[in-house]
Amino acid sequence: MRILLISTYDLGHQPLGLANAAAWLRAAGHEVLTADLAVERRPSLQPAPDAAAFYLPMHTAARLAAPVIQAVRRRGPETRIACFGLYAPPNAEYLRSLGAEAILGGESEPELVRWAAGEPHRALSLDRLQFPIPDRSTLPPLSRYARLVTAEGPRLAGYTESSRGCKHLCRHCPVVPVYNGTFRVVGEDTVLADIHNQAAAGAAHITFGDPDFFNGPTHARRIVERLARELPNLTYDATIKIEHLLLHQHLIPVLKDTGCLFVTTAVESLDDHVLALLEKGHTRADFLRVTELFHHHQLGLSPTFIAFTPWTTRDTYRHLLATLRQLDLTNATSPVQLGLRLLIPPQSRLLELPAIQSAITGFNQRALLHQWTHPDPILDHWSHHILRLVAAAQKQHLTRSRIFQQVEEYVQEPGHPAPPPIPDRATIPYLNEPWYC
Repeated sequence: MRILLISTYDLGHQPLGLANAAAWLRAAGHEVLTADLAVERRPSLQPAPDAAAFYLPMHTAARLAAPVIQAVRRRGPETRIACFGLYAPPNAEYLRSLGAEAILGGESEPELVRWAAGEPHRALSLDRLQFPIPDRSTLPPLSRYARLVTAEGPRLAGYTESSRGCKHLCRHCPVVPVYNGTFRVVGEDTVLADIHNQAAAGAAHITFGDPDFFNGPTHARRIVERLARELPNLTYDATIKIEHLLLHQHLIPVLKDTGCLFVTTAVESLDDHVLALLEKGHTRADFLRVTELFHHHQLGLSPTFIAFTPWTTRDTYRHLLATLRQLDLTNATSPVQLGLRLLIPPQSRLLELPAIQSAITGFNQRALLHQWTHPDPILDHWSHHILRLVAAAQKQHLTRSRIFQQVEEYVQEPGHPAPPPIPDRATIPYLNEPWYC
């Protein structure tokens, strides 16, 4: 069977989901084509493939896929269509209305093979799998994707995952509706082989995109220690919860010594009430302690936030900015984080909260989210304006500190003196993909 695998967007990374699916399908004897529409033109679809499978790992990817699914249906009415990835199961009804016959979630690759063969398959599988090495042979080169920005210049960056799913049930997380606390590891040899292949293709840096790298701290430690031995010049970054950074703080020096340049951590808020509602598992004080630890070990910390929620106030937003300035994290924080609104997709655990129900104004099918308004209209205006401000400033190639200052100036309380300028200094390394979700 001739199968086309399509990715519409994956945060500036070469899409691992396509490489994994390609490895499984090719091993089953299928002819597999790939298309990453984030960096390639749409395929001609002539002749039409027998089947097309869309990889939907995130909200933006799912939104961008909708018109492409419709185009595939128009140009090849006989083409069978499947959707897989985190954002496929929560949007199953809508995707089926567009023409998708199979919606696959969780550890979906074997189910994708069964679907391609016309065999019975499960919509959701959380089986423990033995993963083959991802097949990146038909994906665009790493030079087409986001790069690591360093003081010495840009570096080609690769991407892999050492685990899937998550042990935790953070209320706002898109992993939860699919995995519901289930965590699965990818074999150590498979992860290292994938990294070696990307290094051979020019990667000088690797992003570990696990929902949380320390869900399996022993597994993670083995991988980075092997990485340091086998590819000593390769650097990496990973995503780890504040809760896990404190619980496993003895591993922070291990990260530093094995080539980690920075850790992304989903702080989300500095308001303990909001953190409790989101069930994040940490407090504001925990975040401050982690910041101290990373400063002590001279390891970069890149926090992410949901700056605008129904519980955000003008004062708490200004306090967020003041704290980032005080902690010297203005260069470490991606500017888009300063304007992000709480995303409420279908099946989100956020819908359990009365405050969310009262804020929701309706479900937008095309946007694939529940729309909400803030009780203070000024906060809605701030969030929209700040996102536009950040986008315009990034097009002008302004520094992160300068963008941060523009946001500070915009929300400054009338009559208060302007904060002092932030001196230019070398920033921690970061990936130059400006978007987030």
